Amino acid sequence: MNDQIRKLALVGTALIVVLVVATTYWQAWAAGDLADRQDNQIQRVAQFTVKRGEIIGSAGRPLAKNKRQKIGGRTFFFRGYPQGGLAAHVVGYSTQSRARAGLERSLNDYLTGSNANLGAVLDKLTGATVTGSSLHLTLNLKAQRAALDALDGRCGSIVALDVRTGKVLVMANLPTYNPNLIEESFGKIAQIDAPCRPVAPLINRATNGLYAPGSTFKVVTAAAALDSGKYEPDSEFVDPGYCEVYGRRVNNYDTTRPFGKVDLRDALKYSVNSVFCNIGKELGSKRIVEYAKRFGFYSTPPLETPANERAPSGLYEQGELFDPELDSDVDPGRFAFGQERLLVTPLQMAMLAGTIANDGVVMRPYVVEEIRDPDGEIVTRTKPDELGRAVEPETARAVASMMRGAVEDGTGTAAKISGLAVSGKTGTAETGVRGLNTTWFICFAGREGREVAVAVVVEQQRSTGGQTAAPIAREVLQALFGPTANS
Repeated sequence: MNDQIRKLALVGTALIVVLVVATTYWQAWAAGDLADRQDNQIQRVAQFTVKRGEIIGSAGRPLAKNKRQKIGGRTFFFRGYPQGGLAAHVVGYSTQSRARAGLERSLNDYLTGSNANLGAVLDKLTGATVTGSSLHLTLNLKAQRAALDALDGRCGSIVALDVRTGKVLVMANLPTYNPNLIEESFGKIAQIDAPCRPVAPLINRATNGLYAPGSTFKVVTAAAALDSGKYEPDSEFVDPGYCEVYGRRVNNYDTTRPFGKVDLRDALKYSVNSVFCNIGKELGSKRIVEYAKRFGFYSTPPLETPANERAPSGLYEQGELFDPELDSDVDPGRFAFGQERLLVTPLQMAMLAGTIANDGVVMRPYVVEEIRDPDGEIVTRTKPDELGRAVEPETARAVASMMRGAVEDGTGTAAKISGLAVSGKTGTAETGVRGLNTTWFICFAGREGREVAVAVVVEQQRSTGGQTAAPIAREVLQALFGPTANS
């Protein structure tokens, strides 16, 4: 009998020890992991008792707001997106079942009042409804709509930046998606169709889409050439219609038209591949990469959206970025006019155009103008920030003048606007599928002390950047500068 009591006592003591150890573990060491787990149901429920801050575009138009709902005597706040797909890739979504994306994810702390906001802390302590801070964006929603309309159902992306400040005025992608469908009708998003493959409607093509830039990259090559002191705008070349690289011919896009004697200014205006191919061979791939880095290539573009929704531009091999400093097997001739293994984002190309317009100074792009607390007080306001100097002012001005010529009477005339000085560069990049091109236009335009840079990419087209992308840029510029800039 005593043995049985002794055994029971030992078992009981052991169970108590296990209980104490387990309780200590879950309360002390594992508590943080539990709170961080995305599938923690208690945490999820608590998140939706917070009145998230709104996300607001131009003219005070809400892009994300709350829908109040009573469930079991408790008040919950679920997200609604009044503008649908207008700026879905920037705003993102916040849902119960599919987590978050876009600004809803990257600035969640501000939106939920978790950023040490005193009022939110007091609300938590007293049990009152916690209200987050609101995000006020730089997006011009009128121009955003004009950009989507101008794409006219074609897959692509458009970015417009304020040259002097770096404000993102337009960041539009097609296909887009309606974030209101994410929670309960995700299948409808999966069924979105578009004239491109992959369709990928959830991808922010502006910051995470990688495309061969074609001849728009000649802007970088021209800047490097002029900055090197080896070339001037009136440096002369002879174009036979092709360039020899590693024993193979690299043809001009228009193989039926050798330009003969031509200077650098006209080579950019008419996008003569052979001239830039020979410049690339002279400068070398490492020198071109050095200048590309000055413009922001090889760095993840700084923006408030999540880091995994932004990609660096540069040379890629099997999905990985590589640097000719470590791998010299790069064809400098093709690299110089935007082919080879070069891949870029529309945001980077808008930054390139903006840097040329800004006398060679690279500005940090930003899409959040300010963050306001529930009382309307400013928590933080974004200030323009210079990332560095890419080229000397005289180099930038020389390239800008050459780009102006491309619009006045070169390959970019479809972007001309009466009463507005537009400078630009077309691009038509091969895709590996015969007859299908990635078409580009990058440009900047200004009036009355205000300048805007624009990058347009259109996927899988059977024409050129001058025919497809330049007219889109023109529509966006007209939306940004108003009705007085008519053709």
